[in-house]
Amino acid sequence: MSKQGRPVNCEHVERCVIVVVLGVGSLLPWNFFIIASQYFHQRLAAAPNATCNATSNATCNATSGGGDYSYGLWMPLASNLPLLILSLFNTLWPSSWSGCDLPAARCKRRGLARDPLVVSSMASIIACFAVTAVLVNVAVSPRAFFIVTMATIVLINMCSGVLVGRLLGVVGLLFQQYLPWFMSGQGGSGLFAALVMLVSIVSEVDALVYFITPCIVTVITLLCYLRLLKLATSPRTHSHTRGDAVDSPLQDVAPQGPPGITEITALSSSSDAPEEGGDQKRDENLEKHCGWHVFNKIRCMALCVTAVFLVTLSVFPVITSRVRTVYKDNAAWDKVFTCVCCFIVFSAMDLLGRVLTNCVQWPSKESWWLPVAVASRGVFVPLLVMTFRLPAFLCRDWFFISIMATFSFSNGYLASLCVAYAPQLVRGKDREAAGLLMSLSIALGLSLGALVSFCIVKALGVD
Repeated sequence: MSKQGRPVNCEHVERCVIVVVLGVGSLLPWNFFIIASQYFHQRLAAAPNATCNATSNATCNATSGGGDYSYGLWMPLASNLPLLILSLFNTLWPSSWSGCDLPAARCKRRGLARDPLVVSSMASIIACFAVTAVLVNVAVSPRAFFIVTMATIVLINMCSGVLVGRLLGVVGLLFQQYLPWFMSGQGGSGLFAALVMLVSIVSEVDALVYFITPCIVTVITLLCYLRLLKLATSPRTHSHTRGDAVDSPLQDVAPQGPPGITEITALSSSSDAPEEGGDQKRDENLEKHCGWHVFNKIRCMALCVTAVFLVTLSVFPVITSRVRTVYKDNAAWDKVFTCVCCFIVFSAMDLLGRVLTNCVQWPSKESWWLPVAVASRGVFVPLLVMTFRLPAFLCRDWFFISIMATFSFSNGYLASLCVAYAPQLVRGKDREAAGLLMSLSIALGLSLGALVSFCIVKALGVD
């Protein structure tokens, strides 16, 4: 029990819930635009004086020029390239790579309860979704709608680039043991968006409801962010975490790990602190190059997580969303096939993989099996391209579902594992820097994957 008489387990549950919500909110904008591709395709093919009911599978009347705007082709580039640029800006924003100069550490040192960039990013995301919701029932030409939509996606993902990096850095510094829960929340955002879309398709509700939903979730995310920082700076939290190496960001001790590893890491962390009367110049030089120093320690995890998302974005959703059911005579199943077999299966299995890392963490961070497992995912690219390009190869729907399930599970598990391992490889005050670098690596993988998917679609000659 804490001094206030509140069970410590309740505080642990509260933090878990808050971190999960932060994970959901950080990737929800990206997921909502990916999963709503059917709505955008319909609007871009519609006549200028027509609007579509968001999510019905009925084809809107085509007009000249509507087919010139390929949402599925340009959306990954419009979303991931700004995300990469802003993630790079977000990583290089601190004046130095010393832990005390990073945003979360300043927050801790000064007792500041909010980061202006996080608050402004969430406010901008809410405004962008509000504009998208308003356009649902506004008659505009396909060209104008395409320009506004792409501009909105660019702006939202610029904000998401800042948001993901800052939240990942804050959680990594203040509550490092909850990083797997943050990754689970990111996986849950895709499942949440897919389920909202499925309900919209089945009930044929207006798209206005679909796009208002992320506005509400983003507001809740902002409140959870402020609550988390309040918990981090409260005296009650420090009173029962003073001896907790994981939850106390001011202590450079290692998180709990397997026997032997914890002791070695703790010894390494304690040796990082300069002794009184020691060589101050050497310590200053280390701090000057701390960014490169941190990257050297986590480079294997950074490269692995980049490779994971490169393979994933190479075929998802640009290729996988184009696969059609073999049971085309079943109108009801054909209507929901893409939403269920592509988006819901991917999101659910991706979430399962992320959650599993809270219980099982294999391979270990020192094992060579981890990069081997990451590299082996490359086989999914030709496999999924074949399911789209060669319909005879897809003899049953369950075959495509099985591939998607394995593909998405490995994405969630390996990505979450790499992100969870990275802060364990650095000193306590460098954990936020590690989180920012991992966020940059994720954005790099997404952007490279989007470029590869663009090339694949052009090579296949599809719109």
